[in-house]
Amino acid sequence: MVASASPTGAKLIAQALHDLGVKVVFGLVGIPVIDIAEEIIGLGIRFIGFRNEQACSYAATAYGYLTGRPGVCLVVGGPGVLHAMAGIGNSSANAFPLLLLAGSSETHLVTKGAFQELDAISLLTPHTKLAVRPPSLDTVPQAIQSAYRSSCYGRPGTGFVDLPADIIQGVAEEADDLLSLKPLPAAPRCGGQEETVSAIAQLLKQARAPLVVIGKGAAYAQAEHVIRQLIDQTSIPFLPTPMGKGVLPDSHPQNVSSARSTALRHADIVIILGARLNWILHFGEAPKWNPNARLVQVDISADEIGRNRGDAELSVVGDVQIVTQQLLRALDGWRWTSNASDFSHRLSEAKAKNEASAKKKAADTKLPMTYAHTFDIIRSTLHRLSPPEEGGVVYVSEGANTMDISRSVFPVEHPRLRLDAGTYATMGVGLGYAIAAHAAYNLPSPEGASGPTATRRKKVVALEGDSAFGFSAMEVETMARYNMDILIFVINNGGVYHGDSVSADEWLELQRASTNPEEGNTGGKKGLRSTSLGWEVGYEKMAEMCGGKGYMVRTAAELQRATEEGYAAKVPVVVNVIIEAGAGKKLEFAWQASGKKGVKDKGDAKL
Repeated sequence: MVASASPTGAKLIAQALHDLGVKVVFGLVGIPVIDIAEEIIGLGIRFIGFRNEQACSYAATAYGYLTGRPGVCLVVGGPGVLHAMAGIGNSSANAFPLLLLAGSSETHLVTKGAFQELDAISLLTPHTKLAVRPPSLDTVPQAIQSAYRSSCYGRPGTGFVDLPADIIQGVAEEADDLLSLKPLPAAPRCGGQEETVSAIAQLLKQARAPLVVIGKGAAYAQAEHVIRQLIDQTSIPFLPTPMGKGVLPDSHPQNVSSARSTALRHADIVIILGARLNWILHFGEAPKWNPNARLVQVDISADEIGRNRGDAELSVVGDVQIVTQQLLRALDGWRWTSNASDFSHRLSEAKAKNEASAKKKAADTKLPMTYAHTFDIIRSTLHRLSPPEEGGVVYVSEGANTMDISRSVFPVEHPRLRLDAGTYATMGVGLGYAIAAHAAYNLPSPEGASGPTATRRKKVVALEGDSAFGFSAMEVETMARYNMDILIFVINNGGVYHGDSVSADEWLELQRASTNPEEGNTGGKKGLRSTSLGWEVGYEKMAEMCGGKGYMVRTAAELQRATEEGYAAKVPVVVNVIIEAGAGKKLEFAWQASGKKGVKDKGDAKL
């Protein structure tokens, strides 16, 4: 560390981040953390200032996932920490590495009711991997290094450093004695026990219906090359989780995403690489899964082994990349023979049926437009502008129906090019994630890489439900301020899950019934539902007021033109897509419904 004669605490904090190799900090500042942010900028670290700590913390977690290095978030104390707790939950649930730095009250004012006073260490210790408050200026670098390391070594999570105002504003007396930091080496990686891996290989060789499930942990581990070797060599069918898409190309012939339910129901030996047996995989339980299947987990966390229906005897604690290499050696060139397999025939039939069904839905050209036709127009236009094999588009998706339906429409050919609400099913992550993706892939010397031309700029496309967009819509201004050419589609049906009106007049009657019950004439209806949003809200104006471009579209031709112009734009673009309200349809999240016992399976295509 090159120290000044008398560095302040803010300078020491910024220098520690610089020495650790941090290139980007996401934040929302106030006194006293402004001093830290200004020192960060002075050292050449990119600071991206947000409008809300929730979105800011979400962005930092996504940056950690996309780059493999902890995303750094800087906020004020008290309410800033409370808002940033959303990111801590997101980090923990998804195993994304996050370093959270927050200001706090002066140490001599603790318990006196100081400005924004909060015992953040007690609050956050149960929710983080490490929560620390440096007691003096000379311990600041070590505290930051420890929190940074803890966030990314082992199972990723959050490291938190509480920074009192007197530490931030203090001046070091013995500058030459301060600890100098160096960038940390990559987190240690371990393999599995050879005898266990050999036993897994023998089990696979006996399988009649083998399946490999690929999770976002495999994408984070950057294990795409060795996993492709495994699938290409063995010809085993594979199923990616929503954010595991792209570890192998969606176009790969062994991909059974469009026969998902069939694959889970009939597979007998399943290797799960970097995915957890939680709600996304229906806990490994019947009726979604074959109750007799053996589910072999490969996970970095021992806590996951044997969870729900995982096979604790054969599962492996280890790095996905290393364990997959071990498994390849143990299989010694073995290849699954699928030609005479009932499993293979079932998968082929289900894929053909479901893909035909999806194609039929996409061809429905009625107005207002449907989800399926809307996404088909966007997909075909983007593919013409940027073929999937080039890896030039990053997709961010949130909103129950928007996320659920779109995941099967937009193919991903390379890893870490698809982000969604994830394990926590968090609404509000979308715009923060989009900003993180832009920073990871498009800043000078980007830390993220994916696709054959890893240095090429990527277009970030956010597919937002109208409800989800509302959580963080002001971050459009953040995008505009930093010249981020992000393309946002707001899928506007006027409600959470569904709208409840098919015309402006009907919606106004419901509004009157809600606000003035005695005046409404709603034919027995009690007014707007709890899921209702405004009628055809002009979300596109969010971009226009910030210097971006906005479009409101109702037809396929309008949507195609807006997509083409939005893709070419050098400013943020919001395309407000008016679709059918879906009034009267049952409110449900199809992913959860499909895993309930006794509920008839609704098919594979959108799951």
